[in-house]
Amino acid sequence: MVKTQFGIKDLENLSNVKAHTIRIWEKRYNLLEPDRTDTNIRKYDLENLKKLLNIAYLYNAGHKISKLASLSAVQIQELIKSNIQGLDSEYMLNVFKSSMFGFNSELFDTTLAKMLEQKTFREVFTEIFIPLLNDVGVLWHTGTIDPAHEHFISEKIKHAIIHQSNYKNKALQKSTSPTFVLYLPLQEIHEIGLLYANYELVSMGYNTLYLGANIPMESLRHIISTTKDTTFVTFFTVQPENNDLDQYLIDFQNTICKKTACELWILGRKAKTEIKNTKSFKFFKEVNLFIDCLKKLNEA
Repeated sequence: MVKTQFGIKDLENLSNVKAHTIRIWEKRYNLLEPDRTDTNIRKYDLENLKKLLNIAYLYNAGHKISKLASLSAVQIQELIKSNIQGLDSEYMLNVFKSSMFGFNSELFDTTLAKMLEQKTFREVFTEIFIPLLNDVGVLWHTGTIDPAHEHFISEKIKHAIIHQSNYKNKALQKSTSPTFVLYLPLQEIHEIGLLYANYELVSMGYNTLYLGANIPMESLRHIISTTKDTTFVTFFTVQPENNDLDQYLIDFQNTICKKTACELWILGRKAKTEIKNTKSFKFFKEVNLFIDCLKKLNEA
C-alpha cells in the first residue's frame, strides 16, 4: 500500500527541519494539523507535508515563522513567487518532491518545461535531478517513502532523458567515429546514469548503441564483430561486487579487447579512480569528468 500518512521523523527527513522544531511550530503557531493515533502519535497527511516544504523554503529564505504561520495557502504561494529569483533550485527540488508524493505527472512535466525555458537540460539534470535522486535514495532507505514513490520519480526522469536524447538525436549530424556502446553489467539495473551518458553523447553528435541494463559480458562480443573503433560506456553502481571488480576488468580485457582494440569507460560510485587510466580503461567518478573528456575528444 502506498504511503499517504507520515510520521514526524518522515517530515524531518523530507524538509530538513528538525522534529523538535516542527513540534514547536505546531504547538506555538498551529502550523500543521496532524491526526493522532490511539497512542497519541502524530500522523501527517500529504497536504501537511506540502505545506511544511513550502514553509521550510520561505523560512530558509529569511522569513519569520510567526508571519508564515498566519498566511493562507494562496498567500504562501504568492510569497514564494515573489521570493524566487529566476528558477530557484531549492524550491524546484521541493516541487519535484511534491509531484512524487502526489504521483502528479502533470506537475512534474509542467515544472520541467518551465525550467527548460531558462536552463539547459544538463543544468536541470546536474542541479536538480541528481540532488533529487540522492534525496530519494536516502528517503527510501529510511522508510520515509514507499517504493512506488521512488519508481514514479525515477521513471519520470528516465522518460525526460529519453525525450531529450531523441530530440538531440534528430537535430544533430552524427560523427562517424568512434561508436559508443552503452550497457550495464549483469545484475546491474540502475539505468538513469547510463541514459544521461547517452544524452551527453548524442548531444555532441556521437553515434551510440544503447543496450541498457543487465548485459552479460559475452554478449558484447557481437558488438565488436560488427562495429569499428568501439568505446563501451558503463556504470558500476551495485555491480560488480567489490571483490569482483578487478576480475571483471581482466575478463573484459581478455574477452572483448583481446583481438580488437576497444575501450571501456566506467562511471558510477564503484568507478575505481585510484586505478590509473590505461589504454583500455578510463574511470570517471563524476559525470562532469565524463563530460569534460567528451568535450576534449570533440575538439581533437
